[in-house]
Amino acid sequence: MGFDELLDNRRLIENLTKSLARGRISHFYLISGPAGSGKHTLARLLASAILCQGQRKPCGVCGPCRKIKNGNHPDFITVEDPEHKNVAVKIVRQFREDVFIRPNESDHKIYLFPQELGLEGQNALLKILEEPPAYGVFILLTDNPERLLPTVRSRCTELALQPLEPELLRRTLNAQFPDASADAVTAAMERSGGYLGQAKALLEDGSAVTAQTEGFVRGFAGRSAMVLTETLVPMEKWKRDQLIPELRQWTAILESALTCRSGLPAINPMARTLSASRSSQELLNAIRSLQKACDYAQSNVSPAAICGWLAWALR
Repeated sequence: MGFDELLDNRRLIENLTKSLARGRISHFYLISGPAGSGKHTLARLLASAILCQGQRKPCGVCGPCRKIKNGNHPDFITVEDPEHKNVAVKIVRQFREDVFIRPNESDHKIYLFPQELGLEGQNALLKILEEPPAYGVFILLTDNPERLLPTVRSRCTELALQPLEPELLRRTLNAQFPDASADAVTAAMERSGGYLGQAKALLEDGSAVTAQTEGFVRGFAGRSAMVLTETLVPMEKWKRDQLIPELRQWTAILESALTCRSGLPAINPMARTLSASRSSQELLNAIRSLQKACDYAQSNVSPAAICGWLAWALR
């Protein structure tokens, strides 16, 4: 198995495999790359390789590898703070104390930080990075290494993920999205910057639309007040928590259509239809109207009043 699950990034994988084969395990790995670049995949594979008991590490079949894949290895610990954008310093301090409790069943104890750390959290982590126990390993994920303190970054082994080769990316997307058009795949490749995760998210977002969204696009693109009204009238009976996501989906398609008019290819065929049928200013005005409608919904205005207003604003 090895690191085969992580596509491309051959040089990074070769260097990492050689280092691990020689028993050279860093106390601190910094995995960097934009969203969808494979940071979480690499972190899981790296942790598996460190704790693996097989020959080719990670083997994917030994006890530690299976436990990490299932998320229940006691020596692979994820440090998260779902209530905040950055991990609170008190949480970092709690896990810093936990580091001095020896591993349960392995030679190493690995801490994964998938969430960004603020300056206080970085300083708290730095105290343990300066003199970590021999078994301690820390894996930090970041979209931007420049956000880290120089004192923290100087202690890391940085693993920077790169975009995939275009041919490999296209082949992978065609295999995973056999129903996607060639135009949609090309647009996803261009807009993702070559990163598989981003391209997949773009194709997935563009494939799931509701009947109401189809009606909105048909009515707005065709300048049909009747179709827009027929689409909006049943939505007057919806609850606000049902209405808001629908209006946000309409907004997202309009935004994609607007970027399409500026020269960036659209993934969703509905966005391409809107781009061809409406001017940039018309698209922008509709986006503003939908954003205002979402604000109204969050301010407890009734869905009936919102839908009635939209039937007039989008006409």
